[in-house]
Amino acid sequence: MLRVRHLGWGKGPGGGFLPFSGLFCRLSGVVHSPEGQGRIAMTKLAVVGATGAVGREVLNLLTIRNFPLTELRVFASSRSAGSNVHFRGNDLIVEDLAGADFSTVEIAIFDTPDDVAAKYAPIARDAGCIVIDNSAAFRMDDDVPLVIPEINGRLLEKRSGIIANPNCTTAIGLMGLWPLHKEFGLERVFGSSYQAVSGAGESGIAQLNRETREYVTGVAEEIGVPAFPHPILRNVIPHIGRFDANGNTSEEMKFEREGRKIMNLPHFSSSLTCVRVPVMRSHSVDMIAFFEKRVSVRRAHDALREASGVTLKDDTAKGLYPMPLTATESFDCEVGRVRMVPGFQKALHLFVSGDQLWKGAALNAVQIAERLVSG
Repeated sequence: MLRVRHLGWGKGPGGGFLPFSGLFCRLSGVVHSPEGQGRIAMTKLAVVGATGAVGREVLNLLTIRNFPLTELRVFASSRSAGSNVHFRGNDLIVEDLAGADFSTVEIAIFDTPDDVAAKYAPIARDAGCIVIDNSAAFRMDDDVPLVIPEINGRLLEKRSGIIANPNCTTAIGLMGLWPLHKEFGLERVFGSSYQAVSGAGESGIAQLNRETREYVTGVAEEIGVPAFPHPILRNVIPHIGRFDANGNTSEEMKFEREGRKIMNLPHFSSSLTCVRVPVMRSHSVDMIAFFEKRVSVRRAHDALREASGVTLKDDTAKGLYPMPLTATESFDCEVGRVRMVPGFQKALHLFVSGDQLWKGAALNAVQIAERLVSG
């Protein structure tokens, strides 16, 4: 029986447990891994930031992937405390993060602003909880692993403390690059990203929806604080993050810095222009990648077909290539438009699309949790 713990359930005050039955195939206290990795232990888990766009997707994926839970707690800020989130057919009451006690939690998935993660993730860690953090607060700390399970999941063996989730564009781009690196030896990348509005959270979704309604109806609506510095409908904005003295944005620099750490390639370099586009969900990355060895499209296709977490979609005669529409709510990132770069024998051009709410955030976190509980 799965029990979901929350505060104030039912008519009376106080804590309690909500029973579920028949949700998992129980085998002497363990269940089978959704990825066929053998048997895995049942887990006490918390989702911090459960009312946000990524937090809701974490809850969704815990159900879809049959994650083995004995207890689930959901946290958010004081503004959301006392509200409900939906999980496996039930409404759970959200706890206030400010009063959180993590001493009974084994794994906590955080999706909060950087400053919130910086304050509360160490509290959870010090209480004995393993933290999977989706913010940028700890990604570049030397003693915190930055993990994409398909690339450097070995770092999760006998892991404790804080584990960092990468930036969404980094995760999606590297899923396409890693199989090619293993085949040819990656050196550097030039390209552009096309990033969906939901990458900016609920406010990004709201701005595109509002601007669409205004365009269709011709009626202006009252505007709150916009998510973007310019209108996004019928527009693209080459500005994500803060600009530095060299004219690069923080989002653009994450790809190089995080890529070096995740792939263990200290000399890897990249130059991207990150662009916000009027797409609701799923990011795309267009890249020219340079390698140590001579390349071929055939060998690249073979490497991508064999890669975990990647779907090769590359048949232009049939109109088959990666797109945000088809990548949305897919466990895999789509890779296609793979072609030689004229004049270069050691370079490939490719296009990658992936769901930034899933592989770029929630799914990667849940996959890390799955690895942690694997027997």
